[in-house]
Amino acid sequence: MPHSSPLTRVRTYVLTLFLVSYLFVLLYFVFGGQWQMPGALIVAVTYMFLPLLVSLLLVRFVTHEPLRPALRLSFAFNRWWLVAWVVPPTLALLTFVVSLLLPGVAFDAGMAGMFERFGATLAPEQLAAMQADLAGAPFLPLLLGLFGGMVAGITVNAIAAFGEEAGWRGLLLKHLQPLGFWRASLIIGTVWGLWHAPLILLGHNYPEHPVIGIFMMTLWTILLTPVMNFITLRAKSVLAAAIFHGTLNGTMGLALLYVRGGNDLTVGGTGLAGMIALVLVNVVLYAGLKKHRLPVA
Repeated sequence: MPHSSPLTRVRTYVLTLFLVSYLFVLLYFVFGGQWQMPGALIVAVTYMFLPLLVSLLLVRFVTHEPLRPALRLSFAFNRWWLVAWVVPPTLALLTFVVSLLLPGVAFDAGMAGMFERFGATLAPEQLAAMQADLAGAPFLPLLLGLFGGMVAGITVNAIAAFGEEAGWRGLLLKHLQPLGFWRASLIIGTVWGLWHAPLILLGHNYPEHPVIGIFMMTLWTILLTPVMNFITLRAKSVLAAAIFHGTLNGTMGLALLYVRGGNDLTVGGTGLAGMIALVLVNVVLYAGLKKHRLPVA
């Protein structure tokens, strides 16, 4: 396949990735695995590295391309790496604001909504201690969460996110870019979302609505992909996408801290509020791309 067309390589990659990924989750349960900690975390983190694994196998044994250009891997730091780092928390803030505009959703400095969603995972004494601490410093969780998420976004989260981004913003974007920015983004976003399907069905991101959650996740990744593709192309490195992705995972939960009401389909980064925020971002991006051309490389 060294001389095959880019679209043939894309089809080969996507089919192989989905087969390996879906089979991995299936075998976990066949051999007695349960979707509970710590097994669920191990499966989810391993799952994130499967796009990288399949990319490496395809480049090494099928297409025989040089690895670094094939995955858009460059360590040349530029200002777009910083953009990739600060956009996710800004997006979380925008999502929070949009959430408050939705019916049945309100601001709550006491984080009652957060405790309702995740309080079941805490012991009663832990929950009581957190609520007592919050009464004295209501915005401390925000500051700690922002700091921790930003640090994780350029360290451990970025490493895990690179496992995915080597496939999405690395191999796929390289081969789909000739189709045009928006068509390539649509295809990558769709593949990215559907790839999550096994984890969504198990309760990831949409524990209250796992089936419709597949559609929601796919729509969300479609809306998120253009801005990530844009930053990757500007930075000329998939590592900027890894920073964006890692920081997004570390800070998007901030959009839920002080929100009461709604559910996993309406509030939060992967809910309706997050999608409305991304629509606004894409409108700005579309207007900007009409004035400024992207680099071809």
